[in-house]
Amino acid sequence: MSSIGPSSRSIVGRLLAHRSARWALAVIALLVVAAIAGPWFTAHAGHEQLDIVKLKNTPPSWRYPFGTDQYSRDLLTRVLLGARISLAVATLAVLLSTTLGTAYGLISGYAGGAVDAAMMRVLDGFLSIPRVLLLIAILTLWNPVPLSGLILLLGATGWFGVSRIVRAQTLATRHLEYVESARALGAGTGRILLRHVLPNIVTPVIVTATLAVGNVIALEAGLSYLGVGAREPTPSWGSIFFDGVEFFAGNWWVVFFPGVAIVATVLAFNVLGDALRDVLDPRQLHRSAPVTPGTQPRENG
Repeated sequence: MSSIGPSSRSIVGRLLAHRSARWALAVIALLVVAAIAGPWFTAHAGHEQLDIVKLKNTPPSWRYPFGTDQYSRDLLTRVLLGARISLAVATLAVLLSTTLGTAYGLISGYAGGAVDAAMMRVLDGFLSIPRVLLLIAILTLWNPVPLSGLILLLGATGWFGVSRIVRAQTLATRHLEYVESARALGAGTGRILLRHVLPNIVTPVIVTATLAVGNVIALEAGLSYLGVGAREPTPSWGSIFFDGVEFFAGNWWVVFFPGVAIVATVLAFNVLGDALRDVLDPRQLHRSAPVTPGTQPRENG
């Protein structure tokens, strides 16, 4: 028997039937495959200088489809490696921030009372600090930052919005009948949160996390462009873009190709997040549910 229940199959089917979702999933799948397998099929390493005299700033050609940069490095290889770095940083950072935000929101919403009020005041304090300015300040002092440190900082500063959503959903769920029944039967707090509350609030978390991946990719690219994100020899899309800005008039391709990759990836994740919101909306699922033979849908009023 398949481990995927009917409801899961229905959600997957609705997602694949969603035109925008299909487009977004195709783009994301292509980027993931290119990031994983692409660098294995290129003839050069990402940091390899081919010929600093003859192959410097070579425009796109059959031999070098994306051209070369001012250091005579193959830009196609660097963009593919940059996809690996940018996608990995964004995915791991979002996983960390989603985990932190979900745990914080669950505890705050379920505890309620003074504990909830205190935790929300702390959260308000965090939200009052602009994330970008905070990251720039930390990364300027901690320079150069290792890739693991960049992931940690992006994840540790991105969970505030998730925690608010989870708290609101937990407040609406904690007094429902099945939660009260579990509590009356002697279930512990951890079991109630993990087995009864969390599965019923996971939908907005999934949507928020999907949208956050695109936002973190753009944020990481911006930080690398400012010189405080991923640094050489690590080729992220932002650092590649940064390398070409100074010489944009003469080698537009160094800016164009990583720029297109950033825009396409962010747009794909945003479109997928919007499609997931439509597909996972309980009202959408209810309207699409088949009517049992011999019954009629109930009219309101």
